[in-house]
Amino acid sequence: MAFSVVEKTVRGMANRIDDPKLDVMADDILVLKNAGPKAASMPEAGYLPIPKKLARQGVKDMVRISDARMSGTAFGTVVLHVAPEAAVGGPLAAVRNGDRIRLSVADKRIELLVSPEELKKRLAGHAPVPAPVRGYAALYHRSVTQAPQGCDFDFLTEP
Repeated sequence: MAFSVVEKTVRGMANRIDDPKLDVMADDILVLKNAGPKAASMPEAGYLPIPKKLARQGVKDMVRISDARMSGTAFGTVVLHVAPEAAVGGPLAAVRNGDRIRLSVADKRIELLVSPEELKKRLAGHAPVPAPVRGYAALYHRSVTQAPQGCDFDFLTEP
């Protein structure tokens, strides 16, 4: 179990990850939200770098969790393609800085250690990503499927 350090956007993580004041320790879990198909077109942002202040201490790996994807050439302890993504109210949307998370690779299990009541409250207060109103962006946002369904247009999948 470790505490989570949460960032809500790819840009926010990029701007914050190497800040010397970032409150992070080697056994913490980095969490990036809103990098899934609807929020950000699922960029290769899942390979969150080790914060420089930890890398200087010799840290080579730490747990990272995201609804993004990453290149096959990246490495490390990373949980990706979390679905449904945070932008649509998936469980990742409920994670807050300082939350405890339990990860068991052997049991293929990940748990946000907050009470069911708190989880329900957090998800009830979630606001979805605003949808574009016209053009390709609107079509994409309206029709893209989640990661387990391939991030494809729903109208191109088999019935």
